[in-house]
Amino acid sequence: MEMQWWIWLIFGIALILLELVLPTFFILWFGIGAVLVSLIALAAPSLQLDMQVLLWVLLSSGTTALWFKLFRRKQPDVRWTADSVIGEVGLLTAGVSEFHKGRVRFQKPVLGNEEWTCVADSEINAGERVRLTAIEGNIARVIRA
Repeated sequence: MEMQWWIWLIFGIALILLELVLPTFFILWFGIGAVLVSLIALAAPSLQLDMQVLLWVLLSSGTTALWFKLFRRKQPDVRWTADSVIGEVGLLTAGVSEFHKGRVRFQKPVLGNEEWTCVADSEINAGERVRLTAIEGNIARVIRA
């Protein structure tokens, strides 16, 4: 059975458009593979259906592998992790004690916020400098700097 090149082209465009409706970022590679098969079938019109399907599977897998090989981040973005901000020094704006929450203000934003609710193991008065030791949910754990 011979499948016309334009059928592959319509199939590929339909899959790419389906990706716009269902943003899975997975169907796109099958659509690109089908468009590539249509170009190959246009150049070689005697290509049989089984070979076209095999090309489609190989090209779809190849484009998927190429995407993840070239564009996947090798290192995680550490700018937005709690471990990257441990040790930051801030100014206590409201006093904190073992059983009372306070407020600490940092010079540069820590995970997007300049001011955090904080807790400490000992009493620290407002106006003192504190060092960030941990982020526990949306609470900063601090010690005297």
